[in-house]
Amino acid sequence: MAAAELPVKELSQIALPGLARALVSAGKLPAKIAEDIYQKSLSGRTSFIAELTGTGAVSAADLAHTLSTAFGAPLLDLDAIDHQRLPKDLLDPKLCLAYRIVVLSKRNNRLIVATADPSDQQAAEKIKFASQMGVDWVIAEYDKLSRMIEAAAASAAETINSIVGSEFEFDDVSADTSGDVSEQAVAEVEDAPVVRFLHKMLLDAVSMRASDIHFEPYEHHYRVRFRVDGELREIASPPTVIKDKLASRIKVISRLDISEKRVPQDGRMKLKIGPDRVIDFRVSTLPTLFGEKIVVRILDPSSARMGIDALGYDAIEKERLLHAIGRPYGMVLVTGPTGSGKTVSLYTCLNLLNQPGVNIATAEDPSEINLPGVNQVNVNERAGLTFATALRAFLRQDPDIIMVGEIRDLETADISIKAAQTGHLVLSTLHTNDAPTTLTRMRNMGIAPFNIASSVILITAQRLARRLCTVCRVPIDIPREALLEAGFKESDLDGTWKPYRPVGCSACSSGYKGRVGIYQVMPITEAIQEIILRDGSALDIAQQSEAEGVRSLRQSGLEKVRQGLTSLEEVVACTNE
Repeated sequence: MAAAELPVKELSQIALPGLARALVSAGKLPAKIAEDIYQKSLSGRTSFIAELTGTGAVSAADLAHTLSTAFGAPLLDLDAIDHQRLPKDLLDPKLCLAYRIVVLSKRNNRLIVATADPSDQQAAEKIKFASQMGVDWVIAEYDKLSRMIEAAAASAAETINSIVGSEFEFDDVSADTSGDVSEQAVAEVEDAPVVRFLHKMLLDAVSMRASDIHFEPYEHHYRVRFRVDGELREIASPPTVIKDKLASRIKVISRLDISEKRVPQDGRMKLKIGPDRVIDFRVSTLPTLFGEKIVVRILDPSSARMGIDALGYDAIEKERLLHAIGRPYGMVLVTGPTGSGKTVSLYTCLNLLNQPGVNIATAEDPSEINLPGVNQVNVNERAGLTFATALRAFLRQDPDIIMVGEIRDLETADISIKAAQTGHLVLSTLHTNDAPTTLTRMRNMGIAPFNIASSVILITAQRLARRLCTVCRVPIDIPREALLEAGFKESDLDGTWKPYRPVGCSACSSGYKGRVGIYQVMPITEAIQEIILRDGSALDIAQQSEAEGVRSLRQSGLEKVRQGLTSLEEVVACTNE
C-alpha cells in the first residue's frame, strides 16, 4: 500500500473540511491530529486554520506552500505588498474581515483575492454574490495575511468624516423622561450615521484587539478611546451632537432604559463577525457633567479556549497549576490587580476541567465569558443574590467544581473554604499584590489559620506585560549595573542573551503587539502550612516559597526579558517592588 493511501482511507470516515483533507493527503498532517484540531475548532467556534497554526501542528509558511501545490494556485509573499496601495472599494471591508481575505486587484470581471484557505467555498460564494464577479485565489501565509488585514483596515480617525459627514445636523435627544418614549426614541436612534459609526467602532476595536471602548462626552468635544494592550488610545473625535443619540443607540441594543439618564446602568450586547464568531460586549453607562459616559468591555469567548500554553506559563509553573486543578478538592486562588487577566486564567482552567462527567457552577459579578457546559450565575445584590447566597445554593446542587468571581467578605470566604474542605474544588480571585500577601489578607479578613492551611492548595499571582513585536524588536545594550539593580543575578549575565527594546512598525503599535502573562505560582506546602498555623507574616511565607523554588513576580518577569518576549522597562513598570 502506498504511503499516501492510508490517510485518504482514514479521511473517508471523518467529516473534515477541505483544508484538512488536503494537508492529510499531502502527508503534512496525521489524520488523527487533523480530526482533533477540527473538533477543537468546532467546540471553540474558531476557524480550523487559526487552530492549526496556533497549535503549531503546521507552520504558516509550510501550510501556504502545501496548499499552493495542492490547489494549483500561485503563492504570494505579502511582505512585498504595500497595503496602502490596495484597492479599497471592490469589496465590503466587513466581508474581508469575516473571511480573512485581502483583495489584491481586479482583472476584467474577476477579483484577485489573497487567502490562506482556498478550500473555503462559502467565502468564494459570498465574494461572488457581493461583487458580482468571479474569484481567483492567491495563496498567502496566514500570519502575514492577518497582519495585512489589520493594517489595511482604515482607521476610525481617518474615516470619521466620511461616516459622519453633515448628516449629524439634528437636534439633541430630549432629556424629558416623562411619557412613552420607547417607540419614538428607538426610531430616532436608528439614524444611519449613528448605526454606521457605532458598528465601525465595534469592528475597529475587535480588529485592533482592544479590551475596552470608552465613549466620553465633554463640554466642547467628544472622544472615543480604545484600550489596546493595557493602554488607552484616542481613536476618534466625532461632533458633540452625536453623544445623546449614540448613547440611546447603545442602550437600545443593550436592552437598557433609554429614558433613564440619572443613574448608572449595566447591560450586554452581541456582534456577529463572520459565520462562526460572535463577540459579546458588556456595557456600562455613567452620568457625567456633560452627558453619559459609556464603557464597552469586549468579551471574546475564544480567549478562554486558547489553551494554557498561550497564557505564558513556564513549564514548572504550568505543571504546578495543572497538578492543583487536577486535585479532587481544595482551593486555588488567582490574585492580581484589575485588568491582569485573572478571569481568562480561571476560565482557561475551567475549560480544561469542563468534561461531561463534571458539574461546574460559577458565581460572578457579572459573568464575562460564556462557556457551554458550565452553570453560570450572575450575582445581583439588589435582588438578594449575593456571592454567599449563590454559594449556598451551589452546595445543594451536587457540584464538583465551584468558581467564585471574587472573595470580597468574610461570609463568602467562609463558605468557599468550607466547600473546599468538604470535597469540592473551589477557584476564586482576590485583589492582592502577590501570592504570599494573599494568605495574610485572608487572615485579616477573619479566617482562622487552620482553615486557610487546610483548604488553600495553590495561589497564582499574575500581571500582564506588553509583548514585544517580533517583526521590529531590536537588541539593546543595557549597563550591567542597571540589569543587576533590576533584579538579575550575576550568573544570569553570562553574555548568551541580550534584552530587546521596542521600535514600532506597520505590524504593531509602538513596538508592542499583544500581552504576555507574568506569574508567581506558589503551592501551599507543609512548610508554608506550618507558617500559616503559627500566624507567620507574608515575609516569612515569601522567604519559604523562594527557598522552595517559587519565583517572585519580578523574577518571572525578568525571565520573560531573557526570552525576548518583553522589555525590561515593561517588566519594571508592571512588577514594581
